[in-house]
Amino acid sequence: MSTLELKELSHPSGEVIKIAAGKTLDLKSQGSVTMPTGSVLQVVSTTNTRSQNGGYFLTTTADTWPSSTFALSITPTSTTSKIYVQITVGAYMTVGPAALSIFRGSTNLGGAGRGFIQMEGSTAVWRTEHLQYLDSPNTTSEVTYTLHGRIDSGTLYLSGDGDMKNTFTLMEVSA
Repeated sequence: MSTLELKELSHPSGEVIKIAAGKTLDLKSQGSVTMPTGSVLQVVSTTNTRSQNGGYFLTTTADTWPSSTFALSITPTSTTSKIYVQITVGAYMTVGPAALSIFRGSTNLGGAGRGFIQMEGSTAVWRTEHLQYLDSPNTTSEVTYTLHGRIDSGTLYLSGDGDMKNTFTLMEVSA
């Protein structure tokens, strides 16, 4: 096997550096790789289907944000990385209004009063809610994100009506 050592590899403008068919360019095993800003560095995701009886339910008061068990963790590779959080969940409230928010640890990333989503209107109907947020956790330690909900009175069910899929995705993005 031959070894080619260079300080810099470049190409003429408009040209592309190509790797031979069937060969692999393995940059990770040779040290660190700097990806362009906005590159997705890692993705963790979970999907589940739960029925109302087996779902996450929260009976709350207007001044509290109890946690569901719908949580996901990621370990950023750099303190400058961003974490894109995306949650899709089924919600059912016996009496409205209700709200949903994303927490990083004990920090509410949404508004203190109504989080990311304020649910009004008719009650006793399953609805699909989508939450998303681009976070800057500024750490290389494991970070856990959790879906939280609150309702002024009654019960808030989070999960779905049997066939509804709930998804929770975290993407580390280079900054």
